[in-house]
Amino acid sequence: MSKAFASQADLVEKKVSFDKLSDNAYAYTAEGDPNTGIIVGDDAVMVVDTQATPVMAADVIRRIREVTDKPIKYVVLSHYHAVRVLGASAYKAQEVIASQDTYDLIVERGEQDKASEIGRFPRLFNAVESVPPGMTWPTMTFSGRMTVWLGKLEVQLLQLGRGHTKGDTVAWLPAQKILFSGDLVEFDATPYAGDAYFQDWPATLDAIAALAPQKLVPGRGASLQTPQQVQAGLAGTRAFVSELFAQVRTGAAAGRPLREVYRETIDALRPRYGQWVIFDHCMPFDVTRAYDEATKFPDPRIWTAERDMEMWQSLEGR
Repeated sequence: MSKAFASQADLVEKKVSFDKLSDNAYAYTAEGDPNTGIIVGDDAVMVVDTQATPVMAADVIRRIREVTDKPIKYVVLSHYHAVRVLGASAYKAQEVIASQDTYDLIVERGEQDKASEIGRFPRLFNAVESVPPGMTWPTMTFSGRMTVWLGKLEVQLLQLGRGHTKGDTVAWLPAQKILFSGDLVEFDATPYAGDAYFQDWPATLDAIAALAPQKLVPGRGASLQTPQQVQAGLAGTRAFVSELFAQVRTGAAAGRPLREVYRETIDALRPRYGQWVIFDHCMPFDVTRAYDEATKFPDPRIWTAERDMEMWQSLEGR
């Protein structure tokens, strides 16, 4: 291969930040590694996305305990990807909440996704042996909308449309106009789109924008703490997924093979987005999914560890 598979060569630990957005909202971020959101209510804490292993989640819990001793009652899974959910057991939450679509994806492809993700990016699964056997299962599911009250603090869990996956959930504090987007929004980080719905994603971002968030915790990247930063995060994510899909769809419509379309798309997007975190990691997966969607696979195919390697060799091999 011309370069190391996915992010197996990425061994540099990232600096963690724990940002206060309000008296009720915090962001755990790490220079483009997956983020975790924390909502502190009157009587309990909600965690949005868990980190990839219980050992990694322990650092989130340590930060939470610096600001509150209230029990961590709820864990929310913004979607099903292993890097977001496998740390859930550390929180000992009363409820693990996800959309029904996310639950269905765990049933359909959870085991394969787990093996795939760990193989792609081992640094993000520090102490993977601490993950309990089996899948992380939601104990409560919803479709469309669910409201959770943390005392007098209202938290809305919303499915605003498909994008990063078909089960994407955002957590919204309407009184404070603070949103936790999961991987529907990234900031200075390349959107992973291997399980995406490219044609739906921009409209879902428009639905987020319609809420007029004043602050936003993206899936990756720094917390966005002004309306201008929120707009930049939404615009950057929208531009990336739109430009990538348009480039791939044009090549596919002309009958060009995936490898050729991949090289053209890399060359077209690198000048604007090449400095974003995990660009080289994401692009083979993103272009493959876009090519699928533009041709004959309206729904994402399941990634397995074997399929990962075959795809990478076909696109990045000599």
